[in-house]
Amino acid sequence: MSSIPLQSRLPKTYRIKEIRVETDMVKTFTFDGSLGAKPGQFVMVWLPGIDEVPMSVAYDDGAETKITFFAVGEMTKVLTHSNVGDLVGLRGPFGTYYEWDAGDHIVLVAGGYGAAPMYFVASEAVKNGCTLEAIVGARGKEHLLYLEELEGLQHCSLHVSTDDGSMGHKGYNTEVLDHLLAAAAAPIDKVFACGPEMMLKSVLTVCDKHKVPCSLSLERYMKCGFGVCGNCCVDPLGIRLCTDGPVMSGDLVRNIDEFGKYHRDAEGRKHEF
Repeated sequence: MSSIPLQSRLPKTYRIKEIRVETDMVKTFTFDGSLGAKPGQFVMVWLPGIDEVPMSVAYDDGAETKITFFAVGEMTKVLTHSNVGDLVGLRGPFGTYYEWDAGDHIVLVAGGYGAAPMYFVASEAVKNGCTLEAIVGARGKEHLLYLEELEGLQHCSLHVSTDDGSMGHKGYNTEVLDHLLAAAAAPIDKVFACGPEMMLKSVLTVCDKHKVPCSLSLERYMKCGFGVCGNCCVDPLGIRLCTDGPVMSGDLVRNIDEFGKYHRDAEGRKHEF
């Protein structure tokens, strides 16, 4: 905890600069100001009198910060009614982040709104001369996110999958991953993934099959964001995902017994995936 500056652990209000409607249930807010986040890190988003929830950073260029969120819970449903100019509390950034070496050949696997942090990775990795294969998957084409942004990046090839076959490969994005790793003309150095946990479990299986290292972004119930409350501890390691995650190596994730099986709610009760 001592490595996280006090000012990052306290909420600060940021003004909404722009609102973009991505889908019927997903919006992207651009805030006027930077938190200095790195790809894969998260911030705690606070609405006074409502709640505070963790959200992945979709972009941070040193001048503005973006979050992309799905209106599913009480807080995010209220948040979606915010307008340009409104103030929202943000604190962070927190957690680990994706790391790569200059010139790496990387496959990005995104499920649902996991496309947002994967775009953040892509936009930074291309600056280091990396070559990217971005696989974006969703239930149907109406739920796909960040396609234009990813297509607009140099040295980034876009691959799309939908469960219903309405766009791209009909099936799971991990099936596309399996094919890419098997058919790659040049070695793949790393696989990064963000999305539903069952998708992440499949990503780990595919990467093990092809002996390619991967980094996965895990979600758990978080209250504090910097390792005090213990709500995001995982069995049996007891490590806190807000400080030892959310981005974790496949080697570490293999040792988490609950991975792909269950998670805990605010009271610590188990809920199976």
